[in-house]
Formats: sequence, C-alpha cells, structure tokens
Amino acid sequence: MSGQGRARIERVTTAGTFSLDGGTWEVENNVWIVGDDAEVLVIDPAHDADAVAAAVAGRTVAAVLLTHGHDDHIRHAREFADRAGAPVLLHPADLMLWEAVYPGTAPDAGIADGQAFTVAGAELTALHTPGHSPGSVCFHAPALATVFTGDTLFAGGPGATGRSYSDFPTIIDSIRTRLLTLPPDTTVNTGHGDPTTIGAEAPHLQEWIDRGH
Repeated sequence: MSGQGRARIERVTTAGTFSLDGGTWEVENNVWIVGDDAEVLVIDPAHDADAVAAAVAGRTVAAVLLTHGHDDHIRHAREFADRAGAPVLLHPADLMLWEAVYPGTAPDAGIADGQAFTVAGAELTALHTPGHSPGSVCFHAPALATVFTGDTLFAGGPGATGRSYSDFPTIIDSIRTRLLTLPPDTTVNTGHGDPTTIGAEAPHLQEWIDRGH
C-alpha cells in the first residue's frame, strides 16, 4: 500500500477536565498517535474527538489504547473510536472507572500484560503498571526507543496516588520493576506535560520514595 513507512509518533494536546472523588480539575492531556500514513494506533484520545480525528486525517485506526480509566483519558474515547471504526481497549482492572463514565457498557476488549500491538512495523508491548490506578498500563515501543507511560511516570516523578483506587507503594514498585529497567535512552511520552527519558528519571527514585509522592 502506498503511503506506508516507518512508524512515527505524533502528539496532540487537548484540554478539558478531570473529575474524581467529588473534585474537578482543569487539565491538558497528551494524545499519542503511532503509525504511518496508512494506519495508526491512538493512545488516550482525550477531551476532543474532533481534534484527534483531524490529526488522524482519515488514516485507519487499528485500535484505541487506553493507559488507564480516569475520565480525562476515556470520556471521549468511545466517541472517537466509533467515529474511527476502531475498538477501544482497557485493562480489566480499571473497569470500575469505565463504568463510572459509561454505565452498563464495557470496552471492546481488555489489555493484558505483555500483549503486543503492531503498527507500521513497530511493536508496542503492554506493561501492566498499577499504582495510579489498578489497571494502569504503559506501552513500550523498542523500535521507537519510546515508552508511553500515561499517568504512571512523569518528568519529575510518579503519577498522583492520593485519590481512590491508587497506591503509592504500588506505583513505586511498578516504576522500579517495569519502567526503570528499560534502556536509559528510552523516551518517556507521558499523559500530561513534556516528555523525559528513563535515564533522566531513574536516579531520582529514592527521592520520590523519601518524599512520598
């Protein structure tokens, strides 16, 4: 098929709100599009289905991959996926968060630890990294020297663990065993804010543990 090539990564930033435990906050989210001119995977199409669809620009969407079930990440995922004719996938441990947004329904499929998704010759492997939420998942793409971490790891530390279904020791264990073991030059493409690298974050693990967040 013409227009195919090496997989590339595109970032769309969208803005909206995140609500949990009775509070609502203004947030900007990163939407990640991975693929070529023919086919893509879309990670966390947040807030604005129109903006994500415009960036996809008619390409085939193989799947919508959700890093976790918080409403800022999933509230517009079904709308976008339906428009794109793509399945929505979420780790089953976050189904209670899905249910809070989409009562009486389910994602099209689950995501299992170690499951691989291939697009434009690049493989993304799901790493189950609970802590921010029970079903948080990161997607490691070795061919692109990248890991998509959702809200598990940011520039400067772990994702928040002060709200329902989250746990600080669990996120630290996930980061230590699943993420900081990746090559140091791996780019960390996050759910919010600017990218970082594994090598930039790894030396600070003990600082995060000591401060408790």
